[in-house]
Amino acid sequence: MKKLKRVLSAVLVISMIAVLFIGCAKKAKPNENTSNAADTITAMVPPISPNFQKQITDIQASFKKKYPNLTLSMEATSWEDLSQKLDVQVNAGTPPDIAFMGQVNGAIAKYLSTGMMLDISKSVPKEFLDDFDSNTLAYLKNGNGMYGLPLYMAIQTIGGNKKFLEDAGIDWKNIQKNGWTFDEFREMVKKGVVKSGDKTSRYGFVFACNGVTAKDLLVMLAMNAGMPADFDKDLKFAYTDPNFLKVLEFVRALIDDGSMPKNSNTINAGARWNMMLTGQTMITGKGMPVFENSAKANNAKLDAKDSSAVKGSIKVDYVQLPMPTLKGSPEVAGGGIDGYMTFKQGKEAKEQHVQNVVKALYFLTSGDVAAKTNSDLFLAQITKSGKEAAKNTKVDIDPDNLAMTTKLTGEVFEPRPDITPELAAKSTDIMTKVMVPKFQALLAGEATPQQMYDAVKAAAITAFGQDGIRK
Repeated sequence: MKKLKRVLSAVLVISMIAVLFIGCAKKAKPNENTSNAADTITAMVPPISPNFQKQITDIQASFKKKYPNLTLSMEATSWEDLSQKLDVQVNAGTPPDIAFMGQVNGAIAKYLSTGMMLDISKSVPKEFLDDFDSNTLAYLKNGNGMYGLPLYMAIQTIGGNKKFLEDAGIDWKNIQKNGWTFDEFREMVKKGVVKSGDKTSRYGFVFACNGVTAKDLLVMLAMNAGMPADFDKDLKFAYTDPNFLKVLEFVRALIDDGSMPKNSNTINAGARWNMMLTGQTMITGKGMPVFENSAKANNAKLDAKDSSAVKGSIKVDYVQLPMPTLKGSPEVAGGGIDGYMTFKQGKEAKEQHVQNVVKALYFLTSGDVAAKTNSDLFLAQITKSGKEAAKNTKVDIDPDNLAMTTKLTGEVFEPRPDITPELAAKSTDIMTKVMVPKFQALLAGEATPQQMYDAVKAAAITAFGQDGIRK
């Protein structure tokens, strides 16, 4: 009997060990919750820099070499299609794990209301976070959550043709250093207009006011009129400030002067850059440091008589300029942090997949990948690893433009993680349904500044109440 008990005990122990091993073997299968399991991370990427999408295959190969069990699947898309594609996928509950977005601070507030954003605040290793300039991380936060990592500090202003500016007697170096007011800007851009009879061959100022950039001129001017964000620090909706009416009157005056085209509402980002390179405008917007690089590339093609140069283009020395300010308001640079946001599929994300997403996210925003992208954009590196990787890369930027970029980097609007998703959703609704269409009507001469201001104010009172708006 005792022998039988010993045999049964041995069988029981062997069985328990077997079960343990079976359990371990089951956990070790691919695609399950282990650090070495195969996994795929998806990312949606626009043409972040002139050469970024050409480098996707190399980026994927480098990621695979670093993490052999992981695959980085990258979907290239255009800037025009980016927001629409992402909106559709988010609403369908099937967003990519990672998506690049400009001005992520506002975008995060927008997408948080969908419940599809992935909070990585407890999943990012400290050594990853320590690699970034600390002030840049706040743009990816909302409340206590963190929803991505930054790639660069973007600068969005305006830029001019150096020869045309000097021919018009405009002291662009002084403007770079000391700025200009709405009134000064209005008088100076008049000098850039070339007109014969009723036909204008060159405008003083052309801004892309159609498509994905439809609201940019409005927002950037509002920033420089005391409204750096759509809510003030008391969380009052800002675009009901009386200064907003002055912004609208300023834009309408530029068109009525003949300094801006009457069809400004139809000019998209591609058309405005074409007008810059073909000499049809003295100043263009929105402008970014990389435009100097693009102008130089076209200049080189013209020198080489390369047929791929923009048809009808002239040589352009690109001068970066600040946005004008409403007198008495501080100068604020548009842009902010551009970077990658993180999304989840379904209500809960598996922790191992989240860790893999974080690995891909950091790979795209640091080291060699960041160094190449930001150097291509004429922008400063914001990670230690990016600075190290880029230290031997020569960036052929004009010294005056470099000084301007450095100055503007210190003037970019501050992050606003205090704006709740609920407020952001209501603001986005007003922007989409009221401000953008009314601004298009204003540009086309179909609405007056006062009519647009009244419409925005009425929508804001409906959304936030009399006590929720700035007066």
